[in-house]
Amino acid sequence: MSEAITRTAPAKINLFLRVLAKETSGYHGIETLFCRIGLADTLTAERRPEPGRVTIAVESEWDVGPPDANLATRAAQSVLDATGRKFGIHLTLTKRIPVAAGLGGGSADGAAALALANELAGQAVPRSELYHFAARLGADVPFLLAEPPLALGWGHGERLFRLPALPSLPVLLLVPRIAIRSADAYRWVDEARSTSASRGALVLDLDGLGRWSDVARMAGNDFESVVFARQPVVRDGFEALVRTGPLVCRLSGSGSAIFAIYRSAADRDDAKMMLGKKLGRLIVTETA
Repeated sequence: MSEAITRTAPAKINLFLRVLAKETSGYHGIETLFCRIGLADTLTAERRPEPGRVTIAVESEWDVGPPDANLATRAAQSVLDATGRKFGIHLTLTKRIPVAAGLGGGSADGAAALALANELAGQAVPRSELYHFAARLGADVPFLLAEPPLALGWGHGERLFRLPALPSLPVLLLVPRIAIRSADAYRWVDEARSTSASRGALVLDLDGLGRWSDVARMAGNDFESVVFARQPVVRDGFEALVRTGPLVCRLSGSGSAIFAIYRSAADRDDAKMMLGKKLGRLIVTETA
């Protein structure tokens, strides 16, 4: 019987996100506070006899693109290539995290695939090298591979400082019926800054990240102004969520999802009832 193992792939939100100057490489530096949430995909990896071949079957209501472009496929392939392509892997992905929503759905799947493929390979790739694979796949992948509940991220997301978990709080996600490509969002930021000075780094006080009240004061997202200007439905969703009285409400990543963190499950559930479905899909979850 073929060997098969399963792993959950949790989503993330960005409690704050600053986009720094565009580098000569074409990429941007970032400073962010990553937070894992309960919403998760499920990924199963099965060892197959075809050497070096990765296949994938996806159960999803969203278009996840061609198999060879899927981050989970690319992640598993990178492990097989590094370990001599001695066997093949078939992936089965159950997709619950919306795509192109700033919640790290593809990155979560890539991180899970790295871990699963390496487990099938007998942990042949050292953990430190696996993080290099993660960094090449995307800015959110190292955090989602490392699995801390909370972490500061900088550079291109590959540099992380783990933080103690804050108390878990209820979250309501509002996912408008549009997708936003990260490349477009970064371009919008560059266009908006074409006549202004580049942003530098921010001095962070780690003592100020130990309480939700302090995090709420620091929360922000540099993508919000440009996304709201070009996508009024996202701006309308944000304004509607703010009116429900959350502790924190922000765009996650480059959007289009907006998250609201509440002091109690009753507050979150009241907000969900108040909003209805006209602004997009509502997803109930919690912080890790």
